[in-house]
Amino acid sequence: MLQKTKGIVLSYIRYRETSIIVKIYTEVLGLQSYIVNGVRSSGNAKSGGGRMGLYQPLTLLELVVYHQERANLHRIREIKCPEPFVYLPMDFQKTGIVLFLTELLSKSLKSEEPNPVLYQFLHHSIHVLDGQQEGVQNFHLQFLLKLSRYLGFATPTADDFLEEVSPYISADAIDREAVERLLLEPYGAPIPLNGERRRHVLQMILQFYRLHVADFGDLKSLPVLQEMQG
Repeated sequence: MLQKTKGIVLSYIRYRETSIIVKIYTEVLGLQSYIVNGVRSSGNAKSGGGRMGLYQPLTLLELVVYHQERANLHRIREIKCPEPFVYLPMDFQKTGIVLFLTELLSKSLKSEEPNPVLYQFLHHSIHVLDGQQEGVQNFHLQFLLKLSRYLGFATPTADDFLEEVSPYISADAIDREAVERLLLEPYGAPIPLNGERRRHVLQMILQFYRLHVADFGDLKSLPVLQEMQG
């Protein structure tokens, strides 16, 4: 049946010569995969799947899709991007954050059950990242801690967080203060962290995710993010 929904692109893989299989987290249908034929061929702008630019990481879409229960792959009838990014594609630092976040989301979002509250959080956060001018270097830290609330395993305080991760990674009073502020303050808040401390806090957060997300493992995009941030 036809279903209208908003969606956030997570990733895609090439399929045959001109097609892709794209993974999209949708507002109405949860996590879904779609096969898009001919999108990598010339003249694809007129096809139902649109053009390749629509399938870049974290692109915000409006979709009309063919959805069949128990099917692993679905098809897109109509697609558009009513909220194109303004700054993100041209910002080197933000590009590294996007690659990192899409890999983490691909590991963390596994349910086909819809979760509109989670979707709205992701949608809002992506908008913030596109337009944010200050505190961008801490965005991914705040995002991961805030995301854990919607995934169902957030800790209420920084002390609870550190209690979980301290058997694996050492922490001190400065880490505690940083985590508390990252948990409570809005995106862009002036949280003073140098590069070394930021990497340490990130390692704690990733360990926190490994404790709660099955098969989380390591992230291939982490070295790229750290190189871009210096």
